[in-house]
Amino acid sequence: MAYLDGYVIPVPEAKKEEYRALSEVTAALFLKFGATRVMETWSEDVPHGTATDFYRATLAEEGEAVVFAWVLWPDKATRDAGWGKLMEAPEMQGRTMPFDGKRMFWGGFEPIVDRGEG
Repeated sequence: MAYLDGYVIPVPEAKKEEYRALSEVTAALFLKFGATRVMETWSEDVPHGTATDFYRATLAEEGEAVVFAWVLWPDKATRDAGWGKLMEAPEMQGRTMPFDGKRMFWGGFEPIVDRGEG
């Protein structure tokens, strides 16, 4: 059964290209290590809510966009192994992240409905 990782990150708008370049590296590694699809998205039509929203959830500051991303894996075992390999990959060593990782949140999810393609 498929398994999905999702994560949300506030990223300074001025670092969009730096984040996109990092995403290209990590996406290639995720796919190399068993993922079947990687999607990184930059906020465009994300409203501010009255009780909660993506900005509040990440404590996004003025001048920051919110990235919503997901990685699709064939199963949880492949995901667990893939993340381990990603963290050890030489391409990831010594990198400075273009965002505040303390305000990033993530999780692994088991699909309960999966319809359509892509």
